Amino acid sequence: MAKTKTTFFCQNCGYESPKWLGKCPSCNEWNTFVEELVEKPSSGVPDWRRAAGATKRSSTAAAIHEIVPVQEDRRATPDRELNRVLGGGIVPGSLVLIGGEPGIGKSTLMLQLALTMPEIKTLYISGEESEQQLKMRAERLVQASKADCYILTETATQNIFKQIHVINPDLVIIDSIQTLHSAQIESAPGSVSQVRECAAELLRFAKETNIPVFIIGHITKDGAIAGPKILEHMVDTVLQFEGDRHHVYRMLRAVKNRFGSASELGIYEMQGTGLREVSNPSEILLSQREERMSGIAIAVLLEGMRPMLIEVQALVSTSAYGTPQRSSTGFDTRRMNMLLAVLEKRFGFRLSVQDVFLNMAGGIRVEDPAIDLAVMVALISSQQDIAVPATVAFAGEVGLSGEIRAVNRIEQRIVEAAKLGFEAIYISRYNTKGLDADKFGIHIHPVSKVEEVFQAIFG
Repeated sequence: MAKTKTTFFCQNCGYESPKWLGKCPSCNEWNTFVEELVEKPSSGVPDWRRAAGATKRSSTAAAIHEIVPVQEDRRATPDRELNRVLGGGIVPGSLVLIGGEPGIGKSTLMLQLALTMPEIKTLYISGEESEQQLKMRAERLVQASKADCYILTETATQNIFKQIHVINPDLVIIDSIQTLHSAQIESAPGSVSQVRECAAELLRFAKETNIPVFIIGHITKDGAIAGPKILEHMVDTVLQFEGDRHHVYRMLRAVKNRFGSASELGIYEMQGTGLREVSNPSEILLSQREERMSGIAIAVLLEGMRPMLIEVQALVSTSAYGTPQRSSTGFDTRRMNMLLAVLEKRFGFRLSVQDVFLNMAGGIRVEDPAIDLAVMVALISSQQDIAVPATVAFAGEVGLSGEIRAVNRIEQRIVEAAKLGFEAIYISRYNTKGLDADKFGIHIHPVSKVEEVFQAIFG
């Protein structure tokens, strides 16, 4: 007979406790414990295996030198941006989690994938929309509705695994993990114990059947994926679908990837007919201006293996209040404060009494340190009200003493700037070792300190 008991779970990190605690010992958050009913099943066989009538094969230990490495047989999708973020395609047996804000386009992206996979039988499981709603969405996407795409509106995991056994798909998509519930747990769908148990069943199914599974996950108001943190540890890949709902561009970013780089970025444009791939993101990140304006500099950055040019916009104005304002969009505010301190301490610019606003064009969030030099140039351009030439780009990390440090993959950055018609680029002098400057078709300015750039640009 099944045994039912009460357990307390931390809603922030998923820590389990037999009694209520005011402060979670795992994440140190207060008042996050919620009581849930947990039923331990009498049978240790997972629901998916009972539905399929299969038995579990016991595992044995193997010496590491006896294990034969097998090349991952990735399955490429028609979506090149998704292939880039996944590391080359879908790995069989992988569990992929996609998170993002409501209305950002997660379901649209997954339904497009299900409708366009060539010669692949896909099963799209929705716990949020009806079959008619999904059919309307599929017709709006202007995709040829393939016969091998099946729709299932179900939330019970035991029924889902029965349908999987009947259809035998090559790809499973779950929308969303917070709507599923397992009969082995008596708590409500979306609770910590339900999310953890349903994800564990899907993980066992994916690994033992070698069928890839995509899971859509909700996020909290802080931007983290809802549910226990262990959910992100269990899956193989975590993708973040981000962007502003009031703008047309969306970014698909890899947060974790066991089968590839975790620094890749895919860019889409939301249209009435679905998501369109953006093959050249530099075109959308550079605005077309009729006249030169101060406070604007072009930086060459890398997202994974992809070089991009982005427009850095800065505004420095006289503070109208006692405390100057510091605001940045798409750039780390703490790093901006560090660069402002370097400008004031090393070069004598009085920025501590002025308001400073920084913005990355296109709504993209930048983490590459090679953007430091462009940020500094944009700040001084705005303060001095001197426009930077529109055909000049910058790529360099700035240290605390004002030196310009080398950045990685400088040749890719230079080639991207030259391809887009830029005439000059400022890079670190330490990046010129073994660099053939004549083959790029762009004038390269090697500099070692920030003042050399200021003298060349502002005089």
